[in-house]
Amino acid sequence: MSADGFACGDHSACIRGAIGAAEARCAASGARLTPLRRRVLEILLEGHAAMGAYDVLARLDAEGLGSKPPVAYRALGFLVEHGLAHRIERLSAYVACARPGAAHAPAFLICRGCGAVAEMQDAGGLSRPAREAGFVIEQVVIEAEGLCPACQEGTA
Repeated sequence: MSADGFACGDHSACIRGAIGAAEARCAASGARLTPLRRRVLEILLEGHAAMGAYDVLARLDAEGLGSKPPVAYRALGFLVEHGLAHRIERLSAYVACARPGAAHAPAFLICRGCGAVAEMQDAGGLSRPAREAGFVIEQVVIEAEGLCPACQEGTA
């Protein structure tokens, strides 16, 4: 298992890659990645911390893109529905998906120090045992809270 999100060598390259993957995923499924939806995804990609809908809305409002809550909630709902973002239940917030387009059931590592969120590739290896039991997993939400490497160094 590897975690994405606590370290990124070239953040602008990560953002470009994620936007490109989002555009390809939407084109393949016939979904419209409107300028507003794209901007919301860019906002989520700018940091590795989860953002609440009202934080996203404040950014949109400051950029003149909307000031009513449904604007943010609809865009975030679209991104989650199309596998481009995830809702972090514990925080009532959202993060951009680290693997848009890939079928996966991620787990999330949430740093209680800095608020960074890292996406794990596999949610605890549940897929195989569930299949063997004849169970079809429709949704998995695994969130672990602790300290990221940078915050551990700060407390040492």
